[in-house]
Amino acid sequence: AVDATPVLTLAISGRRDEREITEIARRQIKEILETVPGVGSVAMVGGRQRAINIWIDPDRLQKFGNLTIEDVRLALIRENQEQPGGRVDRGTSEVVLRTMARMNNPEEFANLIIANRGGQPIRIRDIGRIEDAVEEPRGLSRLWSRSPSGDNLSQVGDAAVSLVIQKQSGTNTVMVVHEVKERIAELAAILPADIQMKIIRDQSRFIENSMHEVQVHLLLAAVLVSLTILLFMRDWRTTLIAALSIPTSMVATFAFMDFMGFTVNNITMLGLILAVGIVVDDAVVVHENIFRHMQEYQLSAMEAARSATEEIALAVIATTMSLLVIFLPVIFMGGIVGRFFSSFGYVVGFSILMSMLISFTMTPMLCSRFLKLDTNSHGEGGFVWRFILAGYDAILRWSLRHRWVVVLASVLVLFSTPVLFMIVGKDFVPKDDQSEFEVSVTLPEDYTLSRADEVLTELDLRIRQVRGVTDSFITIGDTTGRITKGQGEVNKATIYYRILPIDQRDYSQFDVMSEARKALVNYPDLRAAVQDVAAIQATGIRQVAIDLNLRGPDMDKLKEYSDRIMAWMKERKHYVDIDTSLSLKKPELRVLPLRERASELGVSMAAISSTGNVLVGGLPVSKYKEADQQYDVWLRAERVNRSSTSEIARLTVPSTKTPTGVVELANVARFEDAYGPSTIERFSRQRQVVVMANLEGLALGKAVDELKAYVQSMDLPADYRWEFIGQAKDMGDAMGYFFIAFILAIVFMYMILAAQFESFVHPITILLSLPLTIPFAILSLIMLGTNLDIYAMFGLFMLFGIVKKNGILQVDYTNVLRARGLPRDQAILEANRTRLRPIMMTTVMLVAAMIPMALGEGPGAAARAGMAKVILGGQALSLLLTLLLTPVAYSLWDDLGLWLARWWPVKAVSQQETAVSHGTTGLAYSVGTSPAAQTPDHSR
Repeated sequence: AVDATPVLTLAISGRRDEREITEIARRQIKEILETVPGVGSVAMVGGRQRAINIWIDPDRLQKFGNLTIEDVRLALIRENQEQPGGRVDRGTSEVVLRTMARMNNPEEFANLIIANRGGQPIRIRDIGRIEDAVEEPRGLSRLWSRSPSGDNLSQVGDAAVSLVIQKQSGTNTVMVVHEVKERIAELAAILPADIQMKIIRDQSRFIENSMHEVQVHLLLAAVLVSLTILLFMRDWRTTLIAALSIPTSMVATFAFMDFMGFTVNNITMLGLILAVGIVVDDAVVVHENIFRHMQEYQLSAMEAARSATEEIALAVIATTMSLLVIFLPVIFMGGIVGRFFSSFGYVVGFSILMSMLISFTMTPMLCSRFLKLDTNSHGEGGFVWRFILAGYDAILRWSLRHRWVVVLASVLVLFSTPVLFMIVGKDFVPKDDQSEFEVSVTLPEDYTLSRADEVLTELDLRIRQVRGVTDSFITIGDTTGRITKGQGEVNKATIYYRILPIDQRDYSQFDVMSEARKALVNYPDLRAAVQDVAAIQATGIRQVAIDLNLRGPDMDKLKEYSDRIMAWMKERKHYVDIDTSLSLKKPELRVLPLRERASELGVSMAAISSTGNVLVGGLPVSKYKEADQQYDVWLRAERVNRSSTSEIARLTVPSTKTPTGVVELANVARFEDAYGPSTIERFSRQRQVVVMANLEGLALGKAVDELKAYVQSMDLPADYRWEFIGQAKDMGDAMGYFFIAFILAIVFMYMILAAQFESFVHPITILLSLPLTIPFAILSLIMLGTNLDIYAMFGLFMLFGIVKKNGILQVDYTNVLRARGLPRDQAILEANRTRLRPIMMTTVMLVAAMIPMALGEGPGAAARAGMAKVILGGQALSLLLTLLLTPVAYSLWDDLGLWLARWWPVKAVSQQETAVSHGTTGLAYSVGTSPAAQTPDHSR
């Protein structure tokens, strides 16, 4: 889950004893940070926590006959207590009865009486010793930072304690981290001078840098859109009035976000950038219509604002509502994608709704007061525009004479979609340069903590030599702070690396990661993965690109199949960090009870297990309280008495059928060295093995297709199953959700347009242009070397809603002109000539708004670029074909209607009749049309 990801990791180090540093970290830092608003938990990793260790000597224990380790454990629980015992009524007052039987200092544990034998008390000191020290370490942390001169590359990292901070669910990451940093700054002023605190991981760092880039892009988009309006309208007043719709819509949208509980994050800001190129459309259309009325019909600003707005109102509603409905599927989309992008749908949808409201209120009001009448202009435009208009008119006339050529070209373009879809790389999320990565390491199972520390320190020294590395942080054993005490696996580790900020280097984070992988070649015994810190956490067992789940009844068979798959991957250079979740080399010393012998001696299996668990593994059996702090009391055998098989065999277990009451473990069990899996994973009640890998230079979709083909060729038995999990599964789920959303969006748009045009045919004419945008959008990704990921899919989704606006402009005004008596072809030519300028304006405005995102660099750029490139390429490349297909399709549908009218004159209705029926709706954009084609009524 996203909220389960740590938002900040703080390392504490100093030139002191590790126990002292740990105590400072726990009492003076951790407990303070836990009180910061928004902080969910603070877990401590590494360090040496204070503990009272009771070391038992099995030889001395055995001398006391039937005294067992279980007796010792129970005595520690029984004799070290503090319990309330009810209330004492003293007449008018009441007091609580409390039994104070806790040990007041560590030395008192030595005198604790375990039992009495022959009238003599047996104390802890008689069978062992007490040590006020630290818990037996099962992990450690080391921190290294490059000095300004860079002369400490070969220095071993300092021992450190890390605090892993998680936020509460639903809270804002940046706000929580800021609160934590403020508290850290306060603590730094009161802590000892030699105690150093260094922030290692910081989610807010990338978020804030990315947000800054988004804000710059938002400003650039607004400026470029405004310049586009000025370029077409050539009037600063109109440009200013139209541009005002951008901040007005944005402010209202921010208020809506606050009402809905949305935060300002990369997803919502991405929606706002996209909205900049859309929200101004309605205002531009209304402005442009008012501007034309003033220029062509010499109306005053007040008269033009009234007549032009009334004339255009229903058309603006139609385009806005048909765009708005595509966000309904987005809002209710499921899976990880739905969780992340539902706020995107709300934000863009509301901003579009606000733009329509502004175009009907603020825009006409400002126009009526500030636009000036230009009696010298007739709206003809400059030379460049006349050249474009003449060229389009010639091409359109040719297209109407060769309609089937346009249809054939459109069909060919449409049929190219599957081919292009196969060529384009497919991914789940883009890889962002976050200036940080980590190396996840699994060492051989028999490594001790000291051996693991030695090897990882050596590996860390090698990776530090890679260009750009500024910080490293090694964590061995418990990397989360949530492992049961004493149970951390010392062969599991993570090394976190911080590199120079992106603006201080001319190479990428992924170049550094590739060089880091080369350092791992010298460590064949290590199972390591160099991976980036994912922005969106996938559902696999580790954050890698490929997770292939194999399930079946036999673990040996699963190992055989996973080995074959890994061997196939290793033959291909694009698969790196190849690993499996299976580990069959865990060394074990197995205790095999001799059941008949144990039964004869009165030894239970539970007693055998408990003895090993306490004396060998160690157990926190009680608590020692000092002031307001509590420390674990650990019970276990001396290290020398559990360091070999022969020593463990001499441990005693309780017996009910021997004179002494105990018997050595060797008398009731035999010992065997073996290897076994460190863990046995199950999925759907079946054993499973997961094959994992990262990718270099190969898109996830292509890798999935290749791997799927190979696994299918293996012909696994029927009781063995496989499936992709993690990113591959999330990508497949996302594609499925998007497909359903596309279908629903088309259905919703058709319903809106059918109701608006009161026709079943015109919506089809308008929506025919939608499929043509897909191949052009995918082609733009291929040409620009970008993969089709969830962000690009959202761009494609947005493109559906944007492109059909052009069709509405063309078909609607063609109907109006036909209703006024123009022949069909003349109406098509005149309507499309008139519509060309608003279509070009809205297209260029949207393209201009997307340019900063498409070309942007810096944090988060990869996610924004995919969406921008799809919209930019799909809108720009498909423009000419859609400008021709819509009028051609309109004329073909009209011919079909006329042909049907001849055969079924009662039921068939031609588009001519439909157009006449729409003559009174006023669904028109009156842009640049001649007075003969349209004469407004100014009698009122």
